[in-house]
Amino acid sequence: MRNFDYKKLAKNSWDNEILLLCTKIHECKGRQELFVRQKPAQLDRLIEIARIQSTESSNRIEGIVTTATRIKKLLEEKTAPKNRDEKEILGYRDVLDTIHENHEFINISSNHILQLHRDLLKPAGFSYCGNFKNVQNYIKETKSDGTEIIRFTPLAPYETPDAIEKICNSFNETLALEIVDPLILIPSFICDFLCIHPFNDGNGRMSRLLTLLLLYKCGYEVGKYISIEKQIEKSKDAYYDVLQEIDYGWHEEENDTTPFIKYMLQMILASYIEFEDRVRIMDDTGVKSSSYDIVKAYIANKLGKFTASDILANCPGVGRSSVFNALKKLIDEGFIEKHGERKNTFYVKKSDELW
Repeated sequence: MRNFDYKKLAKNSWDNEILLLCTKIHECKGRQELFVRQKPAQLDRLIEIARIQSTESSNRIEGIVTTATRIKKLLEEKTAPKNRDEKEILGYRDVLDTIHENHEFINISSNHILQLHRDLLKPAGFSYCGNFKNVQNYIKETKSDGTEIIRFTPLAPYETPDAIEKICNSFNETLALEIVDPLILIPSFICDFLCIHPFNDGNGRMSRLLTLLLLYKCGYEVGKYISIEKQIEKSKDAYYDVLQEIDYGWHEEENDTTPFIKYMLQMILASYIEFEDRVRIMDDTGVKSSSYDIVKAYIANKLGKFTASDILANCPGVGRSSVFNALKKLIDEGFIEKHGERKNTFYVKKSDELW
């Protein structure tokens, strides 16, 4: 079996792009911690939005979908799931909440990973929830003519428990020694987790939940306020491309994790930048600014079309009715134009030349 020793990462020479990404994330982390200490009450809306977006995006990557209205009701526990997809969405919500609220008490160990997997799939009633795979799984690729080929064969079921135990032990040991930047250590762990492919189902969702957990454990809490899963979904093609690269030569310990590390750092940094953008809207308009001022400040920096939902997601503290009142006033003032009706409604800012 492959040897798992993350201490070897300390001997690697990382390219300038990875080092620069790490530096920028460290700087963003410090700025976020300062803002959270100064104005924690302003961030409650961001937390709820991130929770919804993370649940929706991570499941949608796997083809597990329902309507936005149903997602919101399910997460607010205002309705019961109608089908298996909605039950799986509830499972993701449960594990996400567990990580948000109890990450400091969750160890990076086989037992806790199994418990998270159990809670992920339990609402859907899968018999194998909370257990490592009992049949060989394969990573397949669909060719242009529709045929499938086996691109990678993960570890066999009998090898899986020991492998997961080893990556957990090596992660914990390396982290404690402080010889590898956690921002490099975390995606390296996730690479091995995905190549082991330890479960019959739920490997992709578990990898994203574990990414959030590991970031929390290492002090990077941006995922609490901004959905990292949504950043991944927005760049899904690039995500799939790097996933195809990580397993070449994995069994022989010759695989290159650099593309995946770089991609994940880009997603983490994008989340921090989005956090700062939303905070800037609050700061620029002032804590006591009217809803109209906050909405107008958001629109002033927006390119292209936008919806009322976009404003609600990006303007913490502004209620639904206040958003529509502000939009009506901005239309009357000629600052924006409305297009479409009902669910198809969107808005655009009038060109600067008109002002």
